Amino acid sequence: MNNKTVITQFLLLGLPIPPEYQHLFYALFLAMYLTTILGNLLIIVLIQLDSHLHTPMYLFLSNLSFSDLCFSSVTMPKLLQNMQSQDPSIPYEGCLAQIFFFMLFGDMESFLLVAMAYDRYVAICFPLHYTSIMSPKVCTCLVLLLWILTTSHATRQILLTVRLSFCENNVLLNFFCDIFVLLKLACSDTYVNDLMILIMGGLIIVIPFLLIVISYARIISSTLKVPSTQGIHKVFSTCGSHLSVVSLFYGTIIGLYLCPSGNNFSLKGSAMAMMYTVVTPMLNPFIYSLRNRDIKRALIRIIGSKKISL
Repeated sequence: MNNKTVITQFLLLGLPIPPEYQHLFYALFLAMYLTTILGNLLIIVLIQLDSHLHTPMYLFLSNLSFSDLCFSSVTMPKLLQNMQSQDPSIPYEGCLAQIFFFMLFGDMESFLLVAMAYDRYVAICFPLHYTSIMSPKVCTCLVLLLWILTTSHATRQILLTVRLSFCENNVLLNFFCDIFVLLKLACSDTYVNDLMILIMGGLIIVIPFLLIVISYARIISSTLKVPSTQGIHKVFSTCGSHLSVVSLFYGTIIGLYLCPSGNNFSLKGSAMAMMYTVVTPMLNPFIYSLRNRDIKRALIRIIGSKKISL
């Protein structure tokens, strides 16, 4: 009991970058963050402005872009600030807030990737029943339900965290407030927290990843039954790019958290964390949208209408 103290702030260890490369990596991370913001904002604006994109598929896509934008904004501004100011501290309340929003938008991205994979599965394998299965009302209710589920999960984790006591050590071995790292600093028993994370990790990460793989496997299987060289090439190109981003997102999370090594938050652990917090949100607009013919046409229509109005 004598070792317990009131923790008012934590120190983020950050990324193990040599001092001479700090400015180079700062410019790189800033460029990646701005690309993420602009790319996802462009998708959201296009979907809102073009009535041709008011479909279930693009409802999921606009929510994914919003989640990516916010998910990256939870960690990147603080990382960039710490690299410039050399002040790695974050208030206790700020740390909890970062954990809450990190889980909220991270969980939402996981669920939306499943919804989008299922949407493609229904569209390709059951085209005649697509409008009845994926009706706008059903998809809107599904998105609202997903936001409620992710908010309740993030709230539950925060409520379990605030009851913990922390000792004098307040150094977090990561560049953001990660609940897994935070629990290692707790003086009190974290059994309930660890158990909840393990259970919810399976429900939010492992099961969605398996459902996505099954959906794309069924899409590929259905496509191969109808011999069409152009169709097969298109499906394999689309599925391959989608699965590469999905594997990057889920693979790094599973490897980092559900299959941890002795000291995950070393250089290797930091690099893996950067993959799903920074790289994946940046790639999603290019993989899911900017290669999409409908998005390109919407962009051309909007630019053309602006020129005419001028």
